[in-house]
Amino acid sequence: MKRTFSFLLPLSLAAVVSLFVLSCDDDDPGTTTPTENGKLRIAFSNKMGSKDLKLGTETYVNQAGEPFTVSKLNYFISNIKLIKTDGSNFVVPQDSSYFLIREANEASQLVTINNVPAGEYSGIEFTIGVDSLRSVSDISKRKGILDKDSGPTNEEAMYWDWNPGYIFLKLEGNSDSATSANGKFYYHIGGFGGLTEKTLNNIRTTKIDFGSQKAKVTDTAVPEIHLNADILRVFNGPTTLSIKANTSVMYSPISKNIADNYVSMFSLDQIDAN
Repeated sequence: MKRTFSFLLPLSLAAVVSLFVLSCDDDDPGTTTPTENGKLRIAFSNKMGSKDLKLGTETYVNQAGEPFTVSKLNYFISNIKLIKTDGSNFVVPQDSSYFLIREANEASQLVTINNVPAGEYSGIEFTIGVDSLRSVSDISKRKGILDKDSGPTNEEAMYWDWNPGYIFLKLEGNSDSATSANGKFYYHIGGFGGLTEKTLNNIRTTKIDFGSQKAKVTDTAVPEIHLNADILRVFNGPTTLSIKANTSVMYSPISKNIADNYVSMFSLDQIDAN
């Protein structure tokens, strides 16, 4: 009888230790299996209808029948959210989610998102412009691409000092239909809704479904999502924008119509697996 008890005691202790270990695994978040992360890229291709946009050399015709050329195109992309096939989302941390796309700067048209949870993604959502919270944040919170005093935002004059706030989309060009003395047209669209009172809010959010294509992120596979931005939509959306009638638009009511036009200018071209 004594020998039997001695044999059973180690087994009992082992069972207790096993239960304790299992209990710790369930309760301590520090012992959970780490989530595998990877990255993906988003490539923006600016178009005029089905043609690649070319600054200064190609002539295009808008829905109002007005020929024009484009000399400058810039726009902000921010607050990116990736949508998984299971319906869950990955919201890119806000400090890593502001980009200025410039047609004259090819490198700016390729955006890299790091630390993306591994998985299969079926869509993307982002803001065209800069959200109101960041627009009114202390200057110490607006560094990098949002630094209004240096870097691309300053060089491209994408911030209004006279009406504090970022210019979300800037489109400039030449047209015989323009009523300006130099034949140029200017569309500088901004307006985050106001700091102390309600004002123009031209922040727009777009969502693109990948359809049958998917972006699969792993620790080794880096998918590249190719998005087209059809700049003709600035003129040809729900509102037909005439260069003759609106040669220069900044902080005026028609800017809302222009923002409503370009919110639908993005579409998926293709996804490269790696």
